Amino acid sequence: MKKTLLAEFTAREGAQDEVARLVGDYALKVREEEGNLAFDVYTKAADPRAFWIFEVYRDLDAFQTHLKAPYGGPFNTALAPLIEEDASVLTFLDPAT
Repeated sequence: MKKTLLAEFTAREGAQDEVARLVGDYALKVREEEGNLAFDVYTKAADPRAFWIFEVYRDLDAFQTHLKAPYGGPFNTALAPLIEEDASVLTFLDPAT
C-alpha cells in the first residue's frame, strides 16, 4: 500500500527565499529515490510563506528508506531555524475510496 503524507511548515518572515531554495534542492534528491512516486512542493496562494509538500512513496519500506537517506538530516537541520514550527507538521493520508 502506498504511503502518502502532507508536510507543512511556515517560513519565518524574510526566510521564504532560502526555504524555497533548500526545499527545491531537497526535492531533486527525494524525487530520485527509487520508491518515491511524488514529491510536490506548494506554497499557499493566500500566504506564500506557508509551504505544503505532498509526498507519495511506493510503500512503507520505501518511506522508511526515505527517512534513512543521508541528506534528510542535514536538510531538517538547515530548515529548522528558518521555519516558525519546531519541525515540519506531518499528516499521513489514506485513500478515501
